[in-house]
Amino acid sequence: MHDFNPGISSNGLFWLVQVPDDAVRITENTVTVSLTNVAVVDQFQFPGGAGQNLGMAGVPATVSFDITYRKSGAPRVVQPTSADPLSPFAWAGKMWMATNSGRFAVAYTDGRFAARGSFSSSGNFGELGTERNGSFVQDEVRTAGLRLFGQHASNLVASHRHDRVTGPALSPALKGRVPLQSLIH
Repeated sequence: MHDFNPGISSNGLFWLVQVPDDAVRITENTVTVSLTNVAVVDQFQFPGGAGQNLGMAGVPATVSFDITYRKSGAPRVVQPTSADPLSPFAWAGKMWMATNSGRFAVAYTDGRFAARGSFSSSGNFGELGTERNGSFVQDEVRTAGLRLFGQHASNLVASHRHDRVTGPALSPALKGRVPLQSLIH
């Protein structure tokens, strides 16, 4: 198994790469991200250096890709269903159905391994849009007068699906009674 990733930074973040502004192009209906020769490592298990590979930090590699996301149809408007800025339901935005397609190339820096190919999400679920979340959505929470603390997650999903969304309901279907605070650690 291969896990090409940028490693774990000194602050503990992993699987994240800063994307330069000029690598992203946004038009009315598409978003394209193009990166070339980004330094990564190929780790055969996560975190690297565990188990039988003790001391193995991974194999240095580079990855390049071009990916284009295309939106279609009418947007659905999402309004927050929680006033708690840490809740996964504290977000608002406009979302369109979308597909993506692109190409990639990855190679070990020592030349022992390389792969390239293309991909498409056609026929699968995808969305593209804009959103505000957490503390950035507080104005909408105050405007809507939401008082949702203490509700169960299943009730919030039902509220999210029927009371605060225009357009098709595409929220995750949570089951059972899970207090929101148990989702946040």
